[in-house]
Amino acid sequence: MRLRLLAIAAAALVFATPAHAGAPAVSSRAYFVVNPATGEVLAQKRAWARVPIASITKLMTVIVALDHTRWNDVVRVQREAADVGESTINLRAGERITVGDLVKGALIQSANDAADALADYVGHGDEAAFVRMMNAKATALGLARTHFARPDGLDASNHYSTALDVTRLAETAMRDPRIRAVVRQRTASISGGRRLHTWNDLLGVFGGLYGVKTGHTSAAGWCEVAAVRRNGATLYTTVLGNATRSQRNADLAALLRWGVSRYRQAWVVQPRRVYLKATVGYGKADVPIVAVRGAAGPVRIDRPLVERVVAPAALSLPVTRGQRVGEVRVYSGKRLVARRALVAERSIARPGLGGRVGFYVSRTFHNIGSWFS
Repeated sequence: MRLRLLAIAAAALVFATPAHAGAPAVSSRAYFVVNPATGEVLAQKRAWARVPIASITKLMTVIVALDHTRWNDVVRVQREAADVGESTINLRAGERITVGDLVKGALIQSANDAADALADYVGHGDEAAFVRMMNAKATALGLARTHFARPDGLDASNHYSTALDVTRLAETAMRDPRIRAVVRQRTASISGGRRLHTWNDLLGVFGGLYGVKTGHTSAAGWCEVAAVRRNGATLYTTVLGNATRSQRNADLAALLRWGVSRYRQAWVVQPRRVYLKATVGYGKADVPIVAVRGAAGPVRIDRPLVERVVAPAALSLPVTRGQRVGEVRVYSGKRLVARRALVAERSIARPGLGGRVGFYVSRTFHNIGSWFS
């Protein structure tokens, strides 16, 4: 059987949004926008530059702490943690509090004392030992341009990361359902009658945003790594080094809004669509070849899809309805987006001996007649 390979540019550019609109101009020192499911980098600026990241550091602190503790473990707060200052949940030396409550304090309210209490507990009172664990974890995660000096993210020499590494760190953190559940909360109550409030101003305001972490120090400026799910796509966006909190929010919202506008939900493979018609001979009508199961998902409006239909141009009889005869593959660039089986839409029986002889006799007379026409 001869195979037919069809390559068709699909109508991915039919949406109203301008397809080639570039990323908005923002004032962030560095930024990075990525679709982690596909690895597509939508936009970036100085994404490999080493810069301070402030309290985004606490994502690594929590990851390492949860690697070595249980959620309900009880921590006795040390004086050094209680005295750290700046953003805190007002822990008291000698107070007992669970790991889970400290995680909430560190991630929702970005509390330095909560982060340092976790480090004291896991490092057995040796903060330097805990920081070594943080750096070992960074190496294991492939964060090649990241180095930690403190568990709370306060300014320190030799404490830095990049927009790219921060994004990867956030993706890792969000694989833990406990962290995912915490960072989507705007407020929470923990022991000691404490009421926590997030620094993430876009949480609950920007549709589809469900984390992840903010940060601010004088050296780092205003920073945030955010995860948003909209138009069927999940995007991570990191902005680092904004001059003000309001500018961070504006830049992040602009990049998120632009990023999600690059996607639309669409049928990538349409169910019951006729992708080709295969000949069967003997004077019978061609057999429509269709996809029984469709495939829908987010597609880039600025990147046309290409369909490749691999199926025989002719089928041998008999053909049974639902018989698999090939497949359709859909690509975005070099990335395979979807593949679905193609089947015959109807059955055609093989003619008997008399039918076959009659067909050939008829065709012979037809050919002879054409000589004289």
